[in-house]
Amino acid sequence: MSTKDIADIRKDYTLHSLEENEVAANPIDQFSHWWQEATNAQILEHNAMILATCGTDGMPEARTVLLKGFDAAGFVFFTNYDSAKSKQLLENNQCSLLFFWKELERQVRIAGTAEKISDAESIAYFNSRPDGSKLGAWASPQSLAVAGKAWLKETFDFYKERFKHGEIPKPPHWGGWRIKPVRMEFWQGRPSRMHDRILYQQMPEGSWNISRLAP
Repeated sequence: MSTKDIADIRKDYTLHSLEENEVAANPIDQFSHWWQEATNAQILEHNAMILATCGTDGMPEARTVLLKGFDAAGFVFFTNYDSAKSKQLLENNQCSLLFFWKELERQVRIAGTAEKISDAESIAYFNSRPDGSKLGAWASPQSLAVAGKAWLKETFDFYKERFKHGEIPKPPHWGGWRIKPVRMEFWQGRPSRMHDRILYQQMPEGSWNISRLAP
């Protein structure tokens, strides 16, 4: 595909609009409203979100993770605590999340700080997972170079045999992170690239300031 062909890819957005006097007073309630609409629209894996982190080396990295819960305290996902993303969050807990629901012509940008959730919360979620996912958490030294696919299968089979007669416990190196938002932007696509952008900015006393950004 030529550069011109790529440049000619475009879409005009017309489905919805977003007005300051219609949004919720806080961003979690607004997210909950949009989340329900994404759920009702049956968007495939609408819990997929881009997590961007940056460790002490200054090199930002982004990858897709899955949202597993949200409330007034923040947005939760689970991973290996020895993974590259976890190491970066330990070095620098400032990070961002991005949801893109193209079917609704919407995206949500979240900037905040990360903290580990309690071990009890991680155990409760781990116990709800399928056995294959539990074994995968034990078998995969996430982000590390390995000898090959055969090695991964052998390691998976080792843990499958190890735990075949009982419950599969949560590995000590696995658990959840909670991203506590300090900024959230709701983006609604509009015609002629005059998109609606509503920003929530947390104030020092904890309240939220709402403003419109230029598209």
